[in-house]
Amino acid sequence: MLTILGQHGRRDCDGLSRRSFLRIGALGTGIGALTLADVFRLEAAPQVAKASTGSRNKSVINIFLGGGPPHQDLWDIKNEAPREIRGEFSPIPTNVPGIEICEVFSRLAKQADKLAFIRSVVGATDRHDAFQCMTGWLTTDLQSIGGRPSLGAVVTKLQGPVDPAVPPFVGLAAKTGEIRWSDSGKPGFLGAGCSPFKPDGPGMADMKLNNVTSDRLFDRRGLLQQIDRFRREVDATGQMAGMDVFEERALDVLTSSKLLEALDLSKEDPAVVARYGDGKPYNYQYDGAPTCNDQLLLARRLVEAGVRVVTLSFGRWDSHGQNFQLVRDHGGKLDQALSALIEDLTVRGLLDDVTVLVWGEFGRTPRVNKDAGRDHWPMVSCALMAGGGMRTGQVIGATNRLGEFAKDRPVHFQEVFATVYRNLGINPEATTLIDPTGRPQYLVQKAPIRELV
Repeated sequence: MLTILGQHGRRDCDGLSRRSFLRIGALGTGIGALTLADVFRLEAAPQVAKASTGSRNKSVINIFLGGGPPHQDLWDIKNEAPREIRGEFSPIPTNVPGIEICEVFSRLAKQADKLAFIRSVVGATDRHDAFQCMTGWLTTDLQSIGGRPSLGAVVTKLQGPVDPAVPPFVGLAAKTGEIRWSDSGKPGFLGAGCSPFKPDGPGMADMKLNNVTSDRLFDRRGLLQQIDRFRREVDATGQMAGMDVFEERALDVLTSSKLLEALDLSKEDPAVVARYGDGKPYNYQYDGAPTCNDQLLLARRLVEAGVRVVTLSFGRWDSHGQNFQLVRDHGGKLDQALSALIEDLTVRGLLDDVTVLVWGEFGRTPRVNKDAGRDHWPMVSCALMAGGGMRTGQVIGATNRLGEFAKDRPVHFQEVFATVYRNLGINPEATTLIDPTGRPQYLVQKAPIRELV
């Protein structure tokens, strides 16, 4: 816990004297009693071999469609299949000749030149879990030593913060009834120091420095001077070691308004907020995530502020029943928010620096069931990618006529992650992390998607 000495001659309402302390607590990392300074110490522990950090301003927004979106009702309409396979949707043309997508995504159709539609994602398991979409690995991999770290955890370890006042990894997903759908990305064997900052966690109370008045806090310079004076006093008496660099870095976060401003949508142009929409009413949510359109806007604001990895969970796509009504609802809202995000990044000159990734844990059955739904189908799924300097305006891979399996160019989850790592300036084929046993572990075992890089 970071502790800051109070002002000379001041007594608070609780009667504490100058020798009492202003306590600034643990940030919202979901890791119990660790303070923010502890997290920074853990981040700095030796772990890395052959890291290539690359640019310091590349980032990724990973949008998880929890529940498993129907691949044949998003980017891979099977117009020639029987109706019990094809379903209710028709394809519409995009601004790229020859590429068609579901009619629900009319806004994205106008931006297809900035998008890459992957129709042949393979390697999924029949398991409701964000883990593969956060790591590229199975939950069982290296489980005995903590499991594989998520993309955000790896980037935290390898590249650290762009700005000491802004966490490198932020998870926006709120807690869901099916808890695995709100997994923002686990630190795995890298340890708690690489956990995401969660704005909805208890750390926001600390970020706002509750019960600390402006006359007591002063400005950042005055506070640092006070800490220096406090350190000299304590060192002179030998009561404790002086404040170290990690506590100073924690103070950078706690005394900066940059992160809080990024999370405050009241500071955004109302016209921009309206363009994203709010995703309400939250239909078909049940035990899953709401359709929080504004989280995509928050994600853009966060990467502008210097966050390297933002993850979020959008909607509940587990459509065992009423699949087509659900896709109309969730898909229409996603179309609005995602098209606004792509437009925003383009206008602001950020699209080449920000990789946008949209996908779920598996696909859904080709045949429509008796409840007008589609069931789990791990044999093939889909993904959408944008930005990151990639060669967009193309479709990668293809399924067979009925959407049962990848007929051409299967793309593994790890190929997607290898591509994202490359976009972030990390060489996925040469970079390793040292696990707790002292062994080097490669980030993935696949190469980047050759069509995109």
